[in-house]
Amino acid sequence: MHSRGHTTHVPPAPVTVVGTGAWGMTLAAHAAHCGVPVVLLARTAAEAERLAQTRRSPRLPDLELPAGVTVTADAAAALAEAELVLLVVPAQTMRANVRALRPYLSRRVVVVSASKGLEIGTGLRMSEVIAQELGPEAPPVVALSGPNLAREIAQGKPASTVVASPDEAAAQRAQAVLMAPSLRIYTHTDIIGVELGGALKNVIALGAGMCDGLGVGDNAKAALMTRGLAEMARLGKAAGAQPLTFAGLAGLGDLIATCMSPLSRNRTVGEQLARGRPLHEIQAQMQQVAEGVPTTVAALELARRHGVEMPITELMHRVLFEGVPPRTAGDWLMQRDPKQEFEGIL
Repeated sequence: MHSRGHTTHVPPAPVTVVGTGAWGMTLAAHAAHCGVPVVLLARTAAEAERLAQTRRSPRLPDLELPAGVTVTADAAAALAEAELVLLVVPAQTMRANVRALRPYLSRRVVVVSASKGLEIGTGLRMSEVIAQELGPEAPPVVALSGPNLAREIAQGKPASTVVASPDEAAAQRAQAVLMAPSLRIYTHTDIIGVELGGALKNVIALGAGMCDGLGVGDNAKAALMTRGLAEMARLGKAAGAQPLTFAGLAGLGDLIATCMSPLSRNRTVGEQLARGRPLHEIQAQMQQVAEGVPTTVAALELARRHGVEMPITELMHRVLFEGVPPRTAGDWLMQRDPKQEFEGIL
């Protein structure tokens, strides 16, 4: 939640970033490097003061906020002149954040969700949560998702991502502001597929990390990733997405990066679980949220609502919350009844 109370003078800025985690800080710095003034909205005046002085995040030591980023905890001032508002908060706090910001959001803005997850209890995607909270007069909502490890983008390494919305003009506005030589941005109209791809791949990445922790080999890991992609597409199709979206950056692209990179929080959690560490201990030592853990719960809720079978997600839930050993879960996957490869997708 965001407090009122000025911490510094806030000049008019077309881009406001809500959230001071690694990805929020990275996107704020990126937008400033694109040549637009940016306001970064912190949770508290104390946090805003610290970031304004240090210009650095403890989570991303390589990243220094450029001069074009102003930090404040005053939501009214941060949103007064905003044209593009990036919401970069944990998925389970999205609703509370949007509710707090609603009085200050004008209808002329484009709201960009850069959070990858599903809401527990409702199974809603982030754009659905935002639209619910903002009501029938809500501004257009765009989802930003792709293979975007924050540390690499903060270092200026090349990457691509997708901005998706049924409102093509809104997606194009976000694309125009954030496109840069180091970050290539594609537009898409399938916001359902793009959001589900970004959320569900974190669940599969937990399994990929378990493959690494168990030392079962690259064949097994490749199979798990591919079958994971199939169940992502199966749920996506049932929820109204285009199956082809899952072959793109927000599906396959993000899945590869998240399952393979040592920078991936979700892959790391899976690896540690396979090595015998309890989930609560792993989470207590992490500075950031591993979204795959709560998303596993929400994804199963959504799958049951649509009558879709998601064996990897179901077993991930049993490992995370019911004490099933990762190796046992892997054995169960291998012993399932024979299937047709693209069942439920084609």
